[in-house]
Amino acid sequence: MPRRFTPSEANEELREIRPLVEELVAHRREQQRLQAERQALARRIAGNGGGIHSNALAELEQAERRERVEIARRVNAVHERGAIVKDLDTGLVDFPARLAGEEVLLCWRLGEEQVAHWHGLEEGFAGRKLLDPE
Repeated sequence: MPRRFTPSEANEELREIRPLVEELVAHRREQQRLQAERQALARRIAGNGGGIHSNALAELEQAERRERVEIARRVNAVHERGAIVKDLDTGLVDFPARLAGEEVLLCWRLGEEQVAHWHGLEEGFAGRKLLDPE
């Protein structure tokens, strides 16, 4: 059975999860940058390939692979704490919970001070509602 969080437990967990998500988003941005650079280089090579160091593409592929590994490590670390990474680009994380007898997800996104929203299991981010301050 997955862990369920109260809003206060989810906010406490942010002490550990926030730095992981900050790192995750940074690695994701670098992975995307490397991917775009690798694709541009591959197009140049397919064109005429002149003037390009033979190891350049392989080096970019290795660097991108390293970033994917670092992303996976951060995602796994968040999941091990009982939360669920929903969006790598924005740092969106859900915390399984039970509110008023209903299974829900407490919702937090990087940049927000605290876990202050929730949504039903099928609603997603668009269905976020403000948590009752009590």
